[in-house]
Amino acid sequence: MDTGTHVVMGIALGGLATLDPSVASSHATAASVLIATIAGSQIPDIDTVLKLRNNAIYIRNHRGVTHSIPAVILWPIILLAVIYPFFPNANLVHLWAWTFAAVFIHVFVDIFNAYGTQALRPFSSKWVALGVINTFDPFLFGIHVLGIIIWVLGANPGVTFLLMYAVIIAYYLKRYQAKKRVLIEVRTIIPDATEIIIAPTMRYHQWRIAAMNQEHFFVGKGIKDKVEILDRFIRVPVPNTPVIEAAKKDKNLSAFLSFSPVYRWEVDEYNDYYEVRFIDLRYRSNGHYPFVAVVQLDRDLKRISSYTGWVFSEKKLRKKLSIIPS
Repeated sequence: MDTGTHVVMGIALGGLATLDPSVASSHATAASVLIATIAGSQIPDIDTVLKLRNNAIYIRNHRGVTHSIPAVILWPIILLAVIYPFFPNANLVHLWAWTFAAVFIHVFVDIFNAYGTQALRPFSSKWVALGVINTFDPFLFGIHVLGIIIWVLGANPGVTFLLMYAVIIAYYLKRYQAKKRVLIEVRTIIPDATEIIIAPTMRYHQWRIAAMNQEHFFVGKGIKDKVEILDRFIRVPVPNTPVIEAAKKDKNLSAFLSFSPVYRWEVDEYNDYYEVRFIDLRYRSNGHYPFVAVVQLDRDLKRISSYTGWVFSEKKLRKKLSIIPS
């Protein structure tokens, strides 16, 4: 989920914690739990700072080790070491339990995004992405904000957020069923599909679709139960040419390939350099595919420039590559 949603989730969990008698009966425990649930709902995303270095490191590592099984165990301990000294009268066991719940819920809800997490590390580096809830879901954010407002107005926070979470569970189940209906429709249109990726959008009834069979890539959209194929590309295997192999050694393209499961490729030859481009097919937007990796190589196959990330125009891409178009 996005940062704002994780913040309001942490506040809501702190309110829900008041149902715990040990929290409700101690001001120190209640205050420390609220701080801990907010912090615990944020700390797995501490790897966002990697974006300050470059996109390649961020793409390869975001929601990786910080969302792993060891991290889920260690984050609450680290937070306790920081928070507990300020609240020595707090119930340590219950403070740890609610902190752990905040960290666990953060990682758990991220699994339902299309981006997913490597939550099974160290046992598996596979990305777990159920693709049911968009990274920012207006309904989830809104219902949390509504619950917080009701709490501020004087309602019982435990009861308020217990009812809210019951609604949220029903919402997740409904989203899962909606995605399943879209999947059935895609299989009807592409019965020989070998892989189908369905990703949610901020619009409740709209889905992004990327699929493949042995011969083609398909890109489409789903609106309610109706599926429309927007683009179709011939599926050409990536060749083992010297240009491609040299480009794969670049950190930006390597990061892209470690993250993207469905992509097509292009190689363009200019007067004094080659340009290798890999295009993720999952994020079609207004006829454009904004998530790319591009590597430029000179005639000796030495790297000139490269980039991976989101670009919404060729002009901006050229600016990021710092080269004048040929």
